[in-house]
Amino acid sequence: MNDSGPLSSFAGALKLRWQNYNGLSRKEKMVWWGDFLVRNAMYIIIVMVVIYVQIYSMQNNFSNAFLSFKSIMDILKRAASALFLALGVGGIIVLQGTDLSAGRIMGITACVCASLLQMPLEQYRAKMFPALDTPPIVAVIFLSLAIGAVFGIFNGFCTAKFKLHPFIVTLATQLILYGLVLMYVQMGTNGGGPISGLTDQYKEVVKYTLNFGGTAIPLYVLYAIAAAAIMWFIWNKTTLGKNMYAVGANPEAANVSGISVMKTTILVFMMAGILYGFSGFIEAARIGSNSPSTGVNAELDAIAACVIGGVSFTGGTGKISGIITGVILLQIISVALQWLSVSSDMQYIIKGIIILVAVAIDMRKYLAKK
Repeated sequence: MNDSGPLSSFAGALKLRWQNYNGLSRKEKMVWWGDFLVRNAMYIIIVMVVIYVQIYSMQNNFSNAFLSFKSIMDILKRAASALFLALGVGGIIVLQGTDLSAGRIMGITACVCASLLQMPLEQYRAKMFPALDTPPIVAVIFLSLAIGAVFGIFNGFCTAKFKLHPFIVTLATQLILYGLVLMYVQMGTNGGGPISGLTDQYKEVVKYTLNFGGTAIPLYVLYAIAAAAIMWFIWNKTTLGKNMYAVGANPEAANVSGISVMKTTILVFMMAGILYGFSGFIEAARIGSNSPSTGVNAELDAIAACVIGGVSFTGGTGKISGIITGVILLQIISVALQWLSVSSDMQYIIKGIIILVAVAIDMRKYLAKK
């Protein structure tokens, strides 16, 4: 009988850890537990919140418990729509940077897509482009990707060429984009109003549901899965992915070893921009009514999800699986706060605290390694 399978390997590793733990003194065990609690504090807090909300929902006789199948599917759908931004921001954090323009890039591409794919009725299309026929959806997708790529390249070029911190560059881009989208929604006779009345074909491309075992899955969930698979391949199986980790860990050493830091930085930012652009295409149809406020603060959720998922601001560390986990956990927290009737104002405060705690834990891990 073959005992070298993955289960036996896992059992062997677990047994070895248990033996090492038993070999520790009482004081060393206390230190071990202290480190364990600090390293996993965020996950422990989330589990406690989930348990509390589940009990709360059962005691108050809600039609669906928090951990019901319907609620879990709702969380996964929300996570799928948020995953595109997190995948883009994650790569930039690996480079020891961040991106404050992610939500604005998503917002402006959402408004562009919505304005081009409105129903050809007088009350809709005549407001912005009365003389323009509805373009093919594929053309609009490529346009949204191109817009995202252009701003991504701009961010990456300014960061790498002028040695500016991504925080400053993307903050400037965020403000530029906000001004541009404010002007864009004023075009024609729209007067800055919401852009709605999207074509049925556009909405079906994004929100059409497929039935898997009695469960309706929107197409954008499948797009998110495909995006995660593509990014996993790029991060783990391509030269660009290896260079990204090398530049994030030590830019000087990467440069000495022959890696183009500038090229790598620009490409990572460009990939992020493409993801933001596609996210804008998805969000425009998903929410149905778009305005300059579309995408506001979305980058904060993306950053928080990445940090929760183990993407380190110290650079060179992070996994796609961690980002996916972080996005799901953050959506669990958001939904749990809504179930507890926590105000939206307080939710911002809680998310800010989550980012602080997650980064503090990340820095503690970094210092412990050094």
